[in-house]
Amino acid sequence: MSLPKTLAEDVARNLVMVARLIDEDPEEAYGYSRVALRLASRVAAVREAAGFAAYATQKYGEALAEFRAAKRMTGSVELWPVMADCERGLGRPERAMAMAGEPEVQKLDKAGQVEMRLVAAGARRDMGQLDAAIVTLQSPELASNAIHPWTPRLRYAYADALLEAGREDEAREWFGKALESDKDGATDASDRLAELDGVEFVDALDDEDETGAAGTAPVGEQTASSVEDRAADVADDDIADAIDGDDEGNDRDDRDDADVDDTDELNAWADRADAAAEKAPAAEQDAEQDATLSTDQPDADGPAKA
Repeated sequence: MSLPKTLAEDVARNLVMVARLIDEDPEEAYGYSRVALRLASRVAAVREAAGFAAYATQKYGEALAEFRAAKRMTGSVELWPVMADCERGLGRPERAMAMAGEPEVQKLDKAGQVEMRLVAAGARRDMGQLDAAIVTLQSPELASNAIHPWTPRLRYAYADALLEAGREDEAREWFGKALESDKDGATDASDRLAELDGVEFVDALDDEDETGAAGTAPVGEQTASSVEDRAADVADDDIADAIDGDDEGNDRDDRDDADVDDTDELNAWADRADAAAEKAPAAEQDAEQDATLSTDQPDADGPAKA
């Protein structure tokens, strides 16, 4: 199966808009993802991007269906941690725990295994098993002095669990370690430390929307920015190659909640994508896309909160 060049370009343009908007306006990004989905539902990269857009808007059932479809098309286990976290979002932590014990976890790279550990610890906390969550996070990766992209969130999750368990001194120590490793501000470790020390901050921007300032915080601790990184990575794929590699027999069976038949609404989203693309010369648009797609990717394509 292949798409005409112009259609492939339309799909790619909508995926780029998903990447650009998912951090600041997840709902808008979700709209563009649905346009791409309508145009090329048998492309694994499109299903994956649609999954992350749904995840960012806390549509966990839809996100899980899209991730399952992408996994079926590619055969990759890369999305396993975020699929488990969707189960948490649906109020099924026991399923997330079951997934943590499946053979797929052993096929994940180191980053993916750390993400799965974060999800499993979060599921333990969901079930009220706080001590077990703390033990789950205790690992060579946590004890290591080496700094990896996942290090700040792993240390932060451990500190947060310790604090909930009433171990304040240890929590302060690990929030400090999280802060030391968090060069990109992926966590609010500094705020948590200040809170423990009784320091209060006054926001001078009284009119700023608080939820907008905080960003998307779905069940997992994957921030909207890391979802943006992943969507950007998907948008960077060669659409034509992705289509050629897909199984034509893969339909949208698993997309229980992803109804894309509202043609008028989706056409409106497509028109907005066209308008956005026409605002800048082609060279400037390419430069913007390159800048977006060059952001550091998260370690696993699934978030996790302990």
